[in-house]
Amino acid sequence: MIKLSNLALVGLGTVAMLAFSGAGFADESIVTANPANGKNIFENGKGDSVPACATCHGDKAMGNDDMGSPRLANIGYVYIVKQLNNFAEDKRTDLTMQQMNGIAKGLTEQDMRDLASYEDTFPLDNPERSDLSQLKTNGAAVGETFKGKLLVRYGSKDKVSACQTCHGFDGRGADPVFPKIGHQKYVYLVNQLTHWRDSSRTNDPDMMMNKIAKNLTDDDIHNAAAYLSQASDSTAGDGMEIDNETVLKNVKIVK
Repeated sequence: MIKLSNLALVGLGTVAMLAFSGAGFADESIVTANPANGKNIFENGKGDSVPACATCHGDKAMGNDDMGSPRLANIGYVYIVKQLNNFAEDKRTDLTMQQMNGIAKGLTEQDMRDLASYEDTFPLDNPERSDLSQLKTNGAAVGETFKGKLLVRYGSKDKVSACQTCHGFDGRGADPVFPKIGHQKYVYLVNQLTHWRDSSRTNDPDMMMNKIAKNLTDDDIHNAAAYLSQASDSTAGDGMEIDNETVLKNVKIVK
């Protein structure tokens, strides 16, 4: 159970919960989530306007490069709720699959919370990484992982800060503020960085990602996406897996 007046209990989430989640969080003193309802919507959809999320995002919520759909599993509860709200309010436009705005409009605020909570219940092991060799064979421009590693971990002097400054080591996430981008699908990462750069996506607080992406070349985007899509979740000496459930652990789960 979490009361918004006590958000200091989750550190940086004090501001992030209000800034990154939908208006519904500010309207209620107690946030609840029902993963069972989220599972039902994810697997079966809801009514005529909401198809099963698994159709595009996979039964394990790992995303699909061929469709350009992102991984949703364990990327962060607050982030997912915010994106669904933004789609529903047309603050973010689905430029790839051309479906999410209509789908999100068919969800209630509670549905969004329930889906986000369910998508954070998938096992962290055995991620389905993008097959970069196959993508290259299919004609996609694929970057160099070793060059992407430099951008992700160290940034580029006088150009961009390291991705891990906000998103955690190797993009493992910094819940509740910044989503997990490690193991995200390559095609989705490339698309979103490109959309941030050309400002066709602008739903980031303070335009943070737009400002960063404007300094990236096509090669930078391909390289960073290549490395992030393959990055390890756990390596000796640099930390362990992050579950990205900082806020969800303080949410009242109902059945």
